Amino acid sequence: MDFPPYLASMPMHAITEIHGEPGLLERFRLEIQSFDETARERLTAALDLAAELHRDDRRVREPYLNHLLRVAIRLMHHYQVRDVDVIVAGLLHDAVEDHPDELAGDAGGEDPTPAALDTLAARFGPRVARLVAAVTNPRYDPSRDRDEQYREHVAASLDREPWARVIKVSDFTDNGVGVIHTVGPKVESSARKYRPLVPVYRELVTRPDTPLSAEVKRHILGQLDLAEERFSAILDQPAHRH
Repeated sequence: MDFPPYLASMPMHAITEIHGEPGLLERFRLEIQSFDETARERLTAALDLAAELHRDDRRVREPYLNHLLRVAIRLMHHYQVRDVDVIVAGLLHDAVEDHPDELAGDAGGEDPTPAALDTLAARFGPRVARLVAAVTNPRYDPSRDRDEQYREHVAASLDREPWARVIKVSDFTDNGVGVIHTVGPKVESSARKYRPLVPVYRELVTRPDTPLSAEVKRHILGQLDLAEERFSAILDQPAHRH
C-alpha cells in the first residue's frame, strides 16, 4: 500500500480516516525508526501482543488497535517520549483490563489480573507491568456510580505514578478530544464520562514531577482546552428554536 511522503506530519485521526489501520501501522514504524535496534524489537513485540489480544475488539467504527497505535504515536511524536517502557505500556495499557484471562493463561483464577500483570512483567519487565497496573481500572462496586468510581481511581492511581499520567493523558486525548470522531450514543456518554476529568488532568500535567518539557505541557493544556470546548458543544446545546 502506498502512503504519501507527508504521512509523518498528518494528524492521526486524518490518517485513521484516509488510510485506516495500515496507515497508523506505517506511521508507528516511521516513529520508531529513530530508536536503536533493541528498542525497536521491544516496541514491535509489544505491538504484536496488543494486536493479538485485541484482534477481535472494535471501537464503534474501527479496530481497537487503532486507538492503541494513536496513544503510542502521540507519546512519541507530540509528547517527545523516548522511554521505551512508557511507550510499551502505552501500547498495552488496556491489555490487562480487557484480556486478563488470555494473558494469565492457566495461572488465572477468580481474579486473573495479578497473573496477567505477572505475564507482562515477565515479557517486558516489572516497570511496564507497574505502569499498566496504574492505568488499569479496578472492579467496580455495582452499587455506586461507575463514572464516579472511574474518576476516583484515575486521581488516586496517577497521583503516585508520574509516567502513568503521561500514558493516561494520551489515552484521554484520544478518547476526549477525539470524541467528535465517533458516532451514536457513545458521543454523549463519553463526553459525560470524561468532562469532569479535565481539571484533574490539568492539575496532574502541571505538577513539577510530571516528566514532560514545558513545551509539551503547554501542548497538552491546549488539548485539554479543546476537549472542554468539544464536551460543551455536545452537552450544553441550547434548546432548538421552533
